[in-house]
Amino acid sequence: MRKILIAVVSALVSLGAMTTIASANDTQTFSTSAGTVKITPLNHASTLIEASGKTIYLDPAKPVKFTGLPRADLILITDIHGDHMDPDSMKEASKADTEILAAPAVVQTVTSAKPIANGETKNWQGWTIEAVPAYNLKRGPAPGKLFHDRGRGNGYVLTYGGKRFYFSGDTEGIPEMRALKNIDVAFVCMNLPYTMPPEEAADAVKKPSTQRLSSRTTTAALILRYFKKD
Repeated sequence: MRKILIAVVSALVSLGAMTTIASANDTQTFSTSAGTVKITPLNHASTLIEASGKTIYLDPAKPVKFTGLPRADLILITDIHGDHMDPDSMKEASKADTEILAAPAVVQTVTSAKPIANGETKNWQGWTIEAVPAYNLKRGPAPGKLFHDRGRGNGYVLTYGGKRFYFSGDTEGIPEMRALKNIDVAFVCMNLPYTMPPEEAADAVKKPSTQRLSSRTTTAALILRYFKKD
């Protein structure tokens, strides 16, 4: 059995609720064999990841203002929707040598990005970046349609210093999520009607027990502790 910390992050407390930008107090720090990793949920899917002087942004998008924040060494984009793929925010967060990795559907619009598809792995500055599936099983805008089609969007498993960090992207509790192994920290979406409610997110990470540690309206974060079999 391996102890896991799960940060189940929702963009909205409830449908139509407003969220505010996270502060430095929302930063979570994790020790690894290669040094400290700091993760700050900024708003919705937008997340700042810092380690060894390098800065990674996941899905930088409005309403986050990136002025005053560190410029990105790497940007990861999960999907084509504007709350994940925001060219203006990517430009604001970038510098001259920023690299961008994104789902192939994103690369059709963000042509400066390099594609990374479901099942692919890339190495970057001491990080191993795995693109994993993210899609809906049943929720969609109309019968027979899904908000997120299988194979289009990515979740990411980022490994650094022996620790594995999972960022789910927009998804439901899909078999590929349930099959993940040796995840140390996970940020899992909860955002109805587009993804799933907290109960489904908790079930998807196969926890036998949970403990609610905190819930902040700034990020609508629900923190869970649980054990998961390897």
